[in-house]
Amino acid sequence: MSTRIVIAASCLAVLLFGSNGLAAAPGGVATLPIGASAPDFELPGVDGKTCRLADFAGAKVLVVVFTCNHCPTAQAYEERLVTLHAETKDRGVALVAISPNDPLAVRLDELGYTDVGDCFEDMKIRAKDRDFKFPYLYDGETQKTSRAYGALATPHVFIFDAARRLRYAGRIDDSDVRQVTSHDARNAIEALLAGSPVPVEKTRVFGCSTKWSDKRASAKESLAKWDAEPVALESISEEGVKSLVRNESQKLRLINVWATWCGPCVTEMPELVTINRMYRKRRFEMFTISIDEAGQEDRALEVLKENHVSSVNYHFAGGSRDTLAEALDAQWPGPVPYTILVAPGGKIIYRGLNEIKPLELKRAIVEHLGRTYASR
Repeated sequence: MSTRIVIAASCLAVLLFGSNGLAAAPGGVATLPIGASAPDFELPGVDGKTCRLADFAGAKVLVVVFTCNHCPTAQAYEERLVTLHAETKDRGVALVAISPNDPLAVRLDELGYTDVGDCFEDMKIRAKDRDFKFPYLYDGETQKTSRAYGALATPHVFIFDAARRLRYAGRIDDSDVRQVTSHDARNAIEALLAGSPVPVEKTRVFGCSTKWSDKRASAKESLAKWDAEPVALESISEEGVKSLVRNESQKLRLINVWATWCGPCVTEMPELVTINRMYRKRRFEMFTISIDEAGQEDRALEVLKENHVSSVNYHFAGGSRDTLAEALDAQWPGPVPYTILVAPGGKIIYRGLNEIKPLELKRAIVEHLGRTYASR
């Protein structure tokens, strides 16, 4: 994961309206009023190009969507945005997506529904994975454009006519994961293409709050709090390992086998800690099993504490490595580190030999847990 997103933000549902009837956010950010001109922008895109408002001068309708990678609501709408673009691009409609979030203002425990964060490099990964054919732009550096438009949540849609006057601001439609009954953005586009007034000009937005830079301090505080969590090490027997893998819980279990004398084992620990902090608020739990020799428990605990591994940590005291392998996973060839994901009921859905590939592992986790609030 890029160092720009090591911290992740609180992802809260947003329903914000100020006393003047315009949506308002902390810090005085207000949504652009209907009839206002589209604020200019100059932002980097995931395709390596710089994108400006003038680049869309030929479009009859311009749709500006503020969205992001990590938000469950935003992810629920990704396929709909792809479809909307595909179905309207040849009718004179231009669609551009902008990520408003400061990656350093995002808390790790709010990345529980995603495999990537909100930094620019991660945006490139998501755009490729979802095959975005529209520009996906990064505003996390200054957030100037997001403030100018008044992007309160992800997603937040702004639709402009040919003269680049705002004719619709609000949600894409009325439901991210349930049956849609009001296609608000689509209705606005169709009205503008037909030369008719937009039937509903403003709607409330819902999704994850925009992660403004003033939330960086809170994100740092969360890291300090987690680093102070207690770290313990206890023994586990052969039968204990078998029970662990049977996984009679309702949670996805990550089990990592390691040793203090194994360089890659220690090197990958910070990534494992990050993964645990990302997903542990969901149906997920992490276990480590040290295979250090008897009498080396103190050293193992020391390494765990140095890396703030506040998961459930075990030292295998049940016999040989072969005994452990048969109890844990008969397919384990022996080298460490070794990492598996065990679904409820005991099915191993992921095996990772040697140092973990963080994106691959996170993807396996989130594909099992789900990316939207429908999979809570």
